[in-house]
Amino acid sequence: MNENLLTPAYRPDFSGRTVLITGGAAGIGRCLTLSFAQAGASVIFADRDQEAGAETETLLAEQGLSAHFILADLAEKEPIISLARQTITLAPTGLSVLIHNAAIANAHAAHLFSSDPDAFDTVLSVNLAAPFHLTRLLKASLIQAGGCVINLASTRAYQSEPQSEGYAASKGGIVALTHALAISLGEQGVRVNAIAPGWIDTTKWQKGSPGPATWSIEEQRQHPAGRIGRPADIAAACFFLASPDAGFITGQTLVIDGGMTRKMIYR
Repeated sequence: MNENLLTPAYRPDFSGRTVLITGGAAGIGRCLTLSFAQAGASVIFADRDQEAGAETETLLAEQGLSAHFILADLAEKEPIISLARQTITLAPTGLSVLIHNAAIANAHAAHLFSSDPDAFDTVLSVNLAAPFHLTRLLKASLIQAGGCVINLASTRAYQSEPQSEGYAASKGGIVALTHALAISLGEQGVRVNAIAPGWIDTTKWQKGSPGPATWSIEEQRQHPAGRIGRPADIAAACFFLASPDAGFITGQTLVIDGGMTRKMIYR
């Protein structure tokens, strides 16, 4: 894969700004961690996977970069409280960007026919409740810095396949939470937006850094944009939404799916 496609081609200057990324050790989150570190930000990234976190730190070091890794399982309230406290300590001038990326990403982890009666509640606790509680705990730090919040939703907030109720509900909730937080925090100078990714190939960004996946021509061309998405597409959008150029944008959800949710499919 062309290395220029791994992170955004355009790299703004985030020097002097502190960014917290949850779920920042793998997948889209790892790309976000690396991208914001490359842009000069002081990056804090949280994840429940110790090995993936250490691997991400190594990848950063190979580029002469660094970020502060915090081990945290956001399914529980105490780790959320601890993460907020550590972030406040690491960002004495305030938190500039808070990106809620951590999620139970298996769309079929909780559904109408699940054998585990707690699966639905677990998905919502990580995917929806954790972003609310962490934002609540960090709101003073965000206000101090005149910061912004970016939530990772999904196109599954708008369309579904069978047996995906937990994930769909959590991501639909993120869309609603985004505009609710935007209104509550607007007078304090904090903007809140969301990104709803479609099919994003995160293979190369997973733990162990596996080689790129091979997708068929049909899978690529079914997207009006002509290809499957890359984590860099999401990082580029985060760059924009976190920049002064997006100062008049709040409460919105930006769909990044290669046009698939606008495509009529009858077969």
